[in-house]
Amino acid sequence: MKVVLLGRYMLPNRMEYPCQTIDISPGGLHLAAPAKAKPGDRVITYLDHLGRIEGTCVRTTMEGFAMTITATSRKREKFTAQLTWLANREELGLPEDRRHERIVPRNPRAVLTMDDGAAHVIRLIDISLSGTAFSSDLDLPLGTPVRIGSTPAQLIRRFDGGYAAEFRFPLSPDVLDENIEL
Repeated sequence: MKVVLLGRYMLPNRMEYPCQTIDISPGGLHLAAPAKAKPGDRVITYLDHLGRIEGTCVRTTMEGFAMTITATSRKREKFTAQLTWLANREELGLPEDRRHERIVPRNPRAVLTMDDGAAHVIRLIDISLSGTAFSSDLDLPLGTPVRIGSTPAQLIRRFDGGYAAEFRFPLSPDVLDENIEL
């Protein structure tokens, strides 16, 4: 199923990294991940709405890697029910519960950089682990890849006076406070 969830994962070297699911099934998942596991590596992931998932990397991909899920039959049944709920929620257009708390940065000034290197000063409205809202009078198409400060993101929604951008990878919870600078 094409269910997009944010989370983090740990490789055998005990380093943690942010991740995002590309697709997921009761038997495995495909992750967009900055550090790739090697086939055969044991991986532990923590995904929003699903919690801890253990498994083994089976292959690397352009975006990251794919892994199997190791679970008891009871845990697999629970996991399948959660996946079904998540898929139906997206399919039926049910309102999204906010994944992460939003904060207002103390210094709202940031630089938005386009792929061609053009830079524009923007004002951050709020920020969370998964994205930011900012005000701008630029006319940009949705789906545009950008950098907000040094953080890669993609424009996902437009509103009167600005945009919402989703970060390519979630921020670490320990850096998110009103003093954050992207």
